[in-house]
Amino acid sequence: MKTYTKFLLSGFLKSFLNVFFIMISLVFILNILKEIEFFNNKEVNSFYPIYLSFMSSPSIVFEMFPFIFLIATQFFFLKLFENDEINIFKYSGLKNIKIINILSLISFFIGILIITVFYSFSSNLQHYYLQIKNQFSDDKVYLAVINKNGLWIKDVVGNQTSIINSSKIDNNFLTNTFITTFDDDFNLIRSLKSDKIDIKDKEWLIYDVTVFEDNISKKKDLIKFKSNFNQMKIENLFSNLSSLSLLKLIDLRHNYKSLNYSTVDVDIQIYKVVTYPLFLVIMTILSSIIMLSTKKSNSKFIKIIIGLFFSVVIYYLNNFFNVMGSTEKLPLMVSIWTPIIFLSLINLIMLLNINEK
Repeated sequence: MKTYTKFLLSGFLKSFLNVFFIMISLVFILNILKEIEFFNNKEVNSFYPIYLSFMSSPSIVFEMFPFIFLIATQFFFLKLFENDEINIFKYSGLKNIKIINILSLISFFIGILIITVFYSFSSNLQHYYLQIKNQFSDDKVYLAVINKNGLWIKDVVGNQTSIINSSKIDNNFLTNTFITTFDDDFNLIRSLKSDKIDIKDKEWLIYDVTVFEDNISKKKDLIKFKSNFNQMKIENLFSNLSSLSLLKLIDLRHNYKSLNYSTVDVDIQIYKVVTYPLFLVIMTILSSIIMLSTKKSNSKFIKIIIGLFFSVVIYYLNNFFNVMGSTEKLPLMVSIWTPIIFLSLINLIMLLNINEK
């Protein structure tokens, strides 16, 4: 490895780690305040807010990595400018485009580590965080999961517990569904079997149902069934995909397809993780261009403000296309790749004259 490459690698990693630890510290402190507010009226050990904040912080930081890279690159160039090292490189024949290429390569490899190591770590912590948090929520008496055997729901209403299994979801209808209801002592009360259940509201409408009760089966045209769940609540239960690793996301996608459940949100999360290193490279290049284009300005404040402005614009641009994709107003691939292609084109145009800076 050449000496200037080692120098750039060392400097960029120092800037990156400094910004990373500052960000995770701020997130950790803000999370503690949020958890203290949550446990305000609950009798728990004072250690709980700190413990839960530690578990949820990495998942939040993962979302912030594009901006961590942008700010870290800015601080890296500020140090080069202060020591006049950027001009030393220039006089030694090292062009600006070469520096950007090296930083891009470093960012790409860090991005690979982030999605293979950090993301798996943060998603597992987020999974345990949600499990622990659920113990203190009002929803702990019921739960829902999707696996290879379909949708499973444990629903507690009054003094009755129902176990619900459905093989498919079609908009607001459950098909091929079996419901078993028990009393407080888990004695069987009755079982219901139906191919069509309307779950639009929390009072389900069960059509053409077979009722199994006291060892006798009988058919009914319609039964109303009270539940804690409706279509919206079931959909929202599976919206926190940050608690799943990449392998678990792929497995969940397979389960969604077998259930005829929309895989759009899962697909967006998978593509987001897979394309993350590329997005981090784009942010590094953009930040490098901003700094090299404004190096004649002596105001560090202006340079940082410009970087933060672009961070906000990119955040809302990315979020807009994600929403358009999740609501299926745009094709999935269009919603994923449009921000990346758009930012890449901007970088390419600005790179054309960057060596003159």
